[in-house]
Amino acid sequence: MMAVTERIGEAEHARTAELLAMPLAELMAQAAALRDEGHGRVQSWSRKIFIPLTQLCRNLCHYCTFSQPPRPGENAYMTREEVLAVARAGKAAGCTEALFTLGDKPELRFAAAREELARRGHDSTLSYLAEMAALVRDETGLLPHINAGVMTREEMAGLRRVSVSQGLMLESVSDRLCRKGGAHYRSPDKEPAARLETIRLAGELAIPFTTGILIGIGETREERIEALEAIRDLQDGYGHIQEVIVQNFRAKERTVMANAPEPDMDDLLWTIAVARLILGPEMNIQAPPNLSAADFSRLMAAGINDWGGVSPVTPDHVNPEAPWPAVERLRAATEGEGRMLVARLPVYPAYAQDNDRWQDQAMVRHVLAHADAMGFAREDDWSPGIALEPRVTRPSALPVDPAIGAIVDRAMAGALLAEAEIETLFTARESDLEHVCASADALRMQEMGDTISYVVNRNINYTNICAYKCSFCAFSKGDKAEALRGKPYDLDLEEVVRRTREAWERGGTEVCLQGGIHPHYTGDTYLNLARAVKAAVPEMHIHAFSPLEVWQGAATLGLPVEDFLRRLKAVGLDTLPGTAAEILDDEVRAIICPDKLDTAQWLEVIETAHRVGFTTTATIMFGHVDTPRHWARHLIRIRDLQRRTGGFTEFVPLPFVHMEAPMGVRGQSRHGPTFREVRLMHAVVRLALHPHIRSIQTSWVKLGPEGVKACLEGGANDLGGTLMNESISRAAGTQHGQEMPPAAMEALIRSIDRTPRQRSTAYGGVSEDIHARGMTAAELTPMVLTPPRKRRREADTNQERFEYAE
Repeated sequence: MMAVTERIGEAEHARTAELLAMPLAELMAQAAALRDEGHGRVQSWSRKIFIPLTQLCRNLCHYCTFSQPPRPGENAYMTREEVLAVARAGKAAGCTEALFTLGDKPELRFAAAREELARRGHDSTLSYLAEMAALVRDETGLLPHINAGVMTREEMAGLRRVSVSQGLMLESVSDRLCRKGGAHYRSPDKEPAARLETIRLAGELAIPFTTGILIGIGETREERIEALEAIRDLQDGYGHIQEVIVQNFRAKERTVMANAPEPDMDDLLWTIAVARLILGPEMNIQAPPNLSAADFSRLMAAGINDWGGVSPVTPDHVNPEAPWPAVERLRAATEGEGRMLVARLPVYPAYAQDNDRWQDQAMVRHVLAHADAMGFAREDDWSPGIALEPRVTRPSALPVDPAIGAIVDRAMAGALLAEAEIETLFTARESDLEHVCASADALRMQEMGDTISYVVNRNINYTNICAYKCSFCAFSKGDKAEALRGKPYDLDLEEVVRRTREAWERGGTEVCLQGGIHPHYTGDTYLNLARAVKAAVPEMHIHAFSPLEVWQGAATLGLPVEDFLRRLKAVGLDTLPGTAAEILDDEVRAIICPDKLDTAQWLEVIETAHRVGFTTTATIMFGHVDTPRHWARHLIRIRDLQRRTGGFTEFVPLPFVHMEAPMGVRGQSRHGPTFREVRLMHAVVRLALHPHIRSIQTSWVKLGPEGVKACLEGGANDLGGTLMNESISRAAGTQHGQEMPPAAMEALIRSIDRTPRQRSTAYGGVSEDIHARGMTAAELTPMVLTPPRKRRREADTNQERFEYAE
């Protein structure tokens, strides 16, 4: 064992010697290449507010101006009202992070701190901090990140319940600096062993953690390397260190070190590059831009991938002499170095995507509310179902990423994209996003021309009673009383027929029949529905029954799926909607619809339907707990099935509407996809499914007029149905109404200089007479929502009998 330890020690000494001897230019080149391997062109930052809860501190660091003694007539701690005022200003400015910074346990040194805490009902600074962090979280939704110094396990665990991440700068592992004359003399909380233990405890508690080193306070370069290696070893053991800061000492007036020399830019660049080489490609390494003034853009060449927190509201209270760069200046400098500025949360993406491990349950809903599918910050407060204002694309100075350009070229040529390639397309932002969307639109023009199609149809949701408990669905109700968001209903066949006839009179060519999985429905129920509609209006196209309804109907009759589909075909069913797909990946389905069909079963029903002679649509419902990897898998499964059968007529992206969905209400999902993700989905679908599925539909119900315009200019070619009655998205909280009449459809299409075309379900044409009926349709008559019925089966006839519930 000793020999092994000696060899490890020798190797580390050799590596240290190598780093110390390597020319700066070579160090930086290696570091930048390693950074690009782990982070590509993304340069992240956090839009934050700075809340200095108290500037009292028991330590006497020789370089610090943040620490202040008690002042007569002034509070030792920010009041509740002061904290909330800063937080509300931050929320108004679009911030997501509330950074709480404070001195270490001032009550151990100052009677004024103890007395004020007692007046506030607390016995410690950390107790008051926990109350204020919870206040900010609950009142504003901002995500607390806490820098509270050296703590015990119990103290850190308590703060984990009210914060998404914590931090403690290691600063140095040099015990020399704690001796008389050193920068940390008379600062008990700066002892390296105590700080390393706090960082280790954070690992045990699964706290996403920030640490780093402070250079220029008397340490040697060898000691910097030792500190970085200590951080690396803790990360190797626990995986919790989400970022490492390399911070340069700045001399400040009225401090012991006011005349100490500051590290120059080359020294800072050297340290950043060494940090990257020691910590590896995946680590997030940050250097504060405000501490390097005009030269801050040079820091990127040494291997950083993050700018840290930058506030549009509050100053850097630790370095008040160094103002933050304005965001547009930060963006311009970042793009000037060929990198892309992307806002993040105080908890980094890899940790935001694994909330079960890294967050207390009380914090999960708040992280999900701010996160996009990759774990970065949402660009704004928009969600599907909310009216979207017209948007102007901000020009980017960046060229298109060659890797994304190459994947797009392969897709345009009809290549079968691999999962990793499709996933990469879903990461596109700014210039890359515009390239993906423009390419998809060019492919749309090549495949479908300038025509945008739509169908005049009516949705008839025959029951909202459902035995399944899909956590994304706000439409389904229980079959008892008025539980679950409103009255349950179970339509009479007469009402279904009445709505069908009215749809035909109003120019409709399709009825789309879908509903909840009523516990009393059998396959005969679905057969009777189709039979009744076809008998009433033989010309009406019946587009009905999701794979789940088909599976359930077949099972209740004891039939193979294929036999049941043939019975449906015989009574008049024309095509099937490819709904209930959600995400075709069982990792996601286990969370959002665990009792529903699994991926293989859904594909089996659809493939069987194609074999029987039905065509179907295909859908994806995205923006909840899924990620780009799941989207890529879904598209590949649809593409591969289409290559076998050719039975899909169109693909329909359905953005998740979160407002009234159970998992949205419970805070178990994101707030739907971002608008960038919506645009990307339509564009990537066009590219990834080319040339196998030619028609890509966009949902006006989910996106509204402005949203669908953007998608029609980014790869989509179809506006779907006029619907007449839309219930499912409306139940989830969308604001976009129940019907978009043909005249409104055509006006929207012409507004983007495209040609409207009313189509049939199968993408054929319709007669002038039918088109005219739709353009001059009367108002819809009121719907009748038949209340639930008791059902019993007559033993002698095996026929269902109905009795209305009282």
